[in-house]
Amino acid sequence: MLDKTDRHLLDLLQRDCTLSLQALADAVNLTTTPCWKRLKKLEDDGIIRARVALLDAEKLGLALTAFMFVKTQQHSREWYQRFVTAVQEMPEVLAFYRTAGEFDYLLRIQVADMKRYDDFYKRLVNSVPGLIDVTSSFAMEEIKYTTALPVAP
Repeated sequence: MLDKTDRHLLDLLQRDCTLSLQALADAVNLTTTPCWKRLKKLEDDGIIRARVALLDAEKLGLALTAFMFVKTQQHSREWYQRFVTAVQEMPEVLAFYRTAGEFDYLLRIQVADMKRYDDFYKRLVNSVPGLIDVTSSFAMEEIKYTTALPVAP
């Protein structure tokens, strides 16, 4: 179970993972050794999965965000593994979910433009047979985007 200090550390790291151990310790009123031990436990427990830099897609020439909704009639373990493997190998896919409701899967895709999206689409549907409906929506404006989970104490 996470206590208030753990949650505060997680909140700080989500905002800026480059904070020094000393800065983190000061912010949660600990010395560096107990702070480091808490961070190590959070990592060992898999709560902190990675420390990464968030990049600006538009400045990197990847301005098109697409949300792809997929239906299939294939639900065998073999087909599922083939589909999952194919999608996981596609770097354009930033998020991939199996869903309940009208569609079976949801993918968030980041590419340069509509041509690159079409290339991605063709590669996906040609790599995995059995997709019966592939529908996409395109983001016109990013209003909110965060990777921070609501963990504040």
